[in-house]
Amino acid sequence: MTDSNGDRPSVVSLVGARGSGKSTIGRMVAEELGRNFADADEEIVRVSGRSIPEFFETHCEVAFRLLEAEVIKALLERDDLVLATGGGAVLMEETRQRLAAAGPVIYLQADAATLHARVGSDPNRPPLTDLPAAEEMAAVLNAREAFYRDASTVVVDATLPPAEVVRIVRSALS
Repeated sequence: MTDSNGDRPSVVSLVGARGSGKSTIGRMVAEELGRNFADADEEIVRVSGRSIPEFFETHCEVAFRLLEAEVIKALLERDDLVLATGGGAVLMEETRQRLAAAGPVIYLQADAATLHARVGSDPNRPPLTDLPAAEEMAAVLNAREAFYRDASTVVVDATLPPAEVVRIVRSALS
């Protein structure tokens, strides 16, 4: 995928649920393409001075989403970037539009059971509901699936081995 003047897109963004591999695959894709890598969640921690669970404890989810949108907006101004977004970044229409305008958006898709097996009850990932972790993963994935699809230009099966996912992403970007 190239932009209208034949140049490669300045930003390749990865979206998907917790545990889909956005950070892992993002780093690998960036290395393969000779690009910089940024993780929106890591940048939120840097900017806020708090871990994500700490941020959720002291602020509401709406405040987190607003900060996330601002962080992603700033990151999208960089060139030659592979960006791993947070799992809920696609919830805001404005963020979905910015991601689409910046370049291709890759949806790393996986089923809830696979995602739960990868993430479990990671204390660095704050609960989003009062449901048990496996039920929460299924409910959140179900609620966000349409947003991931709406935001994406390419859907990749994230249950494949990481090297295969990277190969598919690279091929989709050609």
